[in-house]
Amino acid sequence: MTAIGIIGAGAVGQGVGTLLVHAGWCDTVMVSSLHGRSADGLVTDLEDMSAVSASSVRAHRVDPARMKSCDAIVLCPRAAFANDHTTDIRMAGLIANGAMIRHLAHELAGFTGPVVVVTNPVDVMTRLYAEASGSTRVWGIGSSTDTARYRLILARTMGVPTQSVHGHVIGEHGDLAVICASSTTVNGRAARIPVQAIRAEMAARPGRIAAGIGRVRSGPAAATVAALACVLGVTDGVIELSAPRDGTYLGMPLHFTSGHPTVCLPRLGADERRDLAAAAAKLQAAYHHLCSTLKEMSRS
Repeated sequence: MTAIGIIGAGAVGQGVGTLLVHAGWCDTVMVSSLHGRSADGLVTDLEDMSAVSASSVRAHRVDPARMKSCDAIVLCPRAAFANDHTTDIRMAGLIANGAMIRHLAHELAGFTGPVVVVTNPVDVMTRLYAEASGSTRVWGIGSSTDTARYRLILARTMGVPTQSVHGHVIGEHGDLAVICASSTTVNGRAARIPVQAIRAEMAARPGRIAAGIGRVRSGPAAATVAALACVLGVTDGVIELSAPRDGTYLGMPLHFTSGHPTVCLPRLGADERRDLAAAAAKLQAAYHHLCSTLKEMSRS
């Protein structure tokens, strides 16, 4: 019996629940949210889906503390805040989401199963949850979605199937994402990569999605379910997740075998190494700013 907990019943939580019911490799989906009404609504909707599709997966609403019985937990809640950033958009929720993630880390302390974090800024939130909870099995979604977008855009640019493109996006899930152009291959061969044009299209896609349907949902939801399958040993393979590296958390390719990860960073050019160092420094500074702010908030 495999149970997956989802904390957050918004756009991504809805997508994750739907994909899990469809995939059928888990038995139970437990849902919690900041607002009980949204959790109730998602559970009811998933129940309908199970009935229509003859799925054996069952959905239940529970409090976060009861999720310690789950095999894995997905964290995708979003605090209420106004995002007026035109750059570093994912960093806008640093403080508001940070306070929420720290609270959940304390509430779930002692849970030893894998935790997949989706809440932005995801690299910082992943580190915060890991350090506040004491868990060593925490990974963040972000670079996997970036990598998928990169491969899709490059494939369209080159006029080839997406499966013909092999390459990674690592570092920050944000403005300092590192496109590993020097190790990218198309049909097994090195190719000239229009990095700036691809970066511009990658940056534009989330805004285009949000303008059309309100929230980015399907891509991160699919990446989350793929990560769950890897960390639980349902499937083996390589996926780009935020994980600890030199004192901070960064997106990097991890090869999972029976649920156990091995870092498999590609060969990096000099510019890519410099960009990765810049991303690490930015995320380190953001984490320290968050911790300092949360400490001040706890005193007031």
